[in-house]
Amino acid sequence: MCYRIALNFEDGVTRFVDCKAGEKVLDAAFRNRINLPMDCSDGVCGTCKCRAESGAYDMGEDYIEDALTEDEAAEGLVLTCQMVPSSDCVLSVPTTSLACKTGQQQFAATVTRIEPHHDAAVVLELAVDGQDAAPAFLPGQYVNIDVPGSGDHRSYSFSSAPGEHRLGFLIKKIPDGLMGGWLARARPGDRLNLTGPMGSFYLRDGDGPLLFLAGGTGLAPFLSMLEVLARAGSRRQIHLIYGVTRDLDLVLVDQVAAYAGRLPNFTFATVVADQSSEHPRKGWVTQHMPQQMLAAGGVEIYLCGPPPMVDAVRRHLDEQGIEPAGFHYEKFTPNAPLKATA
Repeated sequence: MCYRIALNFEDGVTRFVDCKAGEKVLDAAFRNRINLPMDCSDGVCGTCKCRAESGAYDMGEDYIEDALTEDEAAEGLVLTCQMVPSSDCVLSVPTTSLACKTGQQQFAATVTRIEPHHDAAVVLELAVDGQDAAPAFLPGQYVNIDVPGSGDHRSYSFSSAPGEHRLGFLIKKIPDGLMGGWLARARPGDRLNLTGPMGSFYLRDGDGPLLFLAGGTGLAPFLSMLEVLARAGSRRQIHLIYGVTRDLDLVLVDQVAAYAGRLPNFTFATVVADQSSEHPRKGWVTQHMPQQMLAAGGVEIYLCGPPPMVDAVRRHLDEQGIEPAGFHYEKFTPNAPLKATA
């Protein structure tokens, strides 16, 4: 038996290692040529200290309190030289991937579907090439996609679930944008190079209520999260608010609605900011947040959208004195259009 351990580094890089039953995380990392920080490897120095974001594990008793105090252990800090997982785990490593002599994973994929949604967004689906293993990532994370012929890349969140050879993305249409220009002439069968996964925005383990706030194509990571929750048979209370500027920006609503049949405690609402819209809910997501859910306490809030939306939600929570059990957010900034050249 092996457990999948996600190592999240300070520079946003995530690497996955398989830890054998009874094996210590530090040994599993070294076996995979990832040099996690260490000096003694005996539970004495504390150099290998990381934070366990999720998962079950045993620390044993072969370490001294100077290396890891009771308070630190209660807060989720661990010594990787002593930590023996008993489930899949996620660890935050307080250094860069470069310092650990590892780097980002790269893989290739083939375009299988390009589906425009008005002038708002494009659904891009890829199939991982050949016999390569399906890329591992945490639901909510993103990947860099090289734009063919440009020498540059663009970053997009996975809208599909981890562990699949089919990868999905929801890409905002930007006039004269680099990726948008390529997608306009791309066809199924075209190949792309990807680097990742990356990012600290991902679904954490737990059983408390979840409030998802999506702005525009910031819906993508929540589709990945919802799929993972549905496959796990989650019974958590989940409410998604999907806010957009115009009616035409509401895409994949049917896909969102389908989760109501798979997640017994899932509800969602769509909100359009355009006051001339005939949509039943207009305004901003902050005006439609479920007060009863927030007042009950214990809610974890996940937010993905453009910077003004993220800032507005943070300000609203502060003004209302709302302190969620967890607040995780991802800001995305549309890439600048290409400049015309002579």
